[in-house]
Amino acid sequence: MPLNSVNTNTGAMAALQNLSATQTSLMTTQNRINTGLKVASAKDNGAIWAIAQNQRATSQSLNSVKDSLQRSSSTVDVAISAGESVSDLLMQMKEKALAASDTTLDTNSRVALNDDFKSLRDQIAKVVSNADFNGVNMVKNGGTQIQALANSAGTSVISVQAQDLSLGGSGALSTIAATDSIGTQTLAQAMISTVDTAITNVSSSLSKLGTGSKALQSHLTFVGKLQDSLTAGVGNLVDADLAKESATLQALQTKQQLGIQALSIANQSSSVLLSLFR
Repeated sequence: MPLNSVNTNTGAMAALQNLSATQTSLMTTQNRINTGLKVASAKDNGAIWAIAQNQRATSQSLNSVKDSLQRSSSTVDVAISAGESVSDLLMQMKEKALAASDTTLDTNSRVALNDDFKSLRDQIAKVVSNADFNGVNMVKNGGTQIQALANSAGTSVISVQAQDLSLGGSGALSTIAATDSIGTQTLAQAMISTVDTAITNVSSSLSKLGTGSKALQSHLTFVGKLQDSLTAGVGNLVDADLAKESATLQALQTKQQLGIQALSIANQSSSVLLSLFR
């Protein structure tokens, strides 16, 4: 190829190629600075982008796990509050039964104590029947067992057993009927041990509910930390080092200006040939 030709300017072609490469690198760097990502799409790095998307999907799925755990925890907390109220009412019922077991009581006093006892008994039924959260009641007869999601795949759950605290049911208060009273000294005396047993059973049920609530809260904390770790891991894969990109931007801008000047000089080379014909 002739060194001096007006048809083919190899210097200009080389300068243009270098300038185009610089422009491409500059656009890539500016995009990283604008988005804060070194892998913003699959065309940047297909393998890394795919890994990051999978981890993002897992992290996003954990939001549903957290919602399930929080909803279940609230349901168990309502059940615990109801159980504590039942326990308090039972202690008051024992107090009335003990007072009514006194053989020296007159009829009016015994009737008043019996009325108080029946009022407390009926209040237990009201507490149990109203211990609902989001339509779920764990302490009524045939109460609902809690099963909270434990992982993003939905293959693992945390279960909390329902605790029957209904009067005359199959659970902690099976020995106390909805019609029990302390209208006589004999009934009152027998009711003392019956209520004692019920208090022990309710305490056991509350212990189980408390253990379940603690398990839900512990796993909720773990899921939050896991989600943070996944987010940090994705960031390590796709986030741009903005300090490094800033330095690269400065270098590329300088290189771009030099490339423009080199192309301008190369374009002038053919016009120099005109002086040979003067």
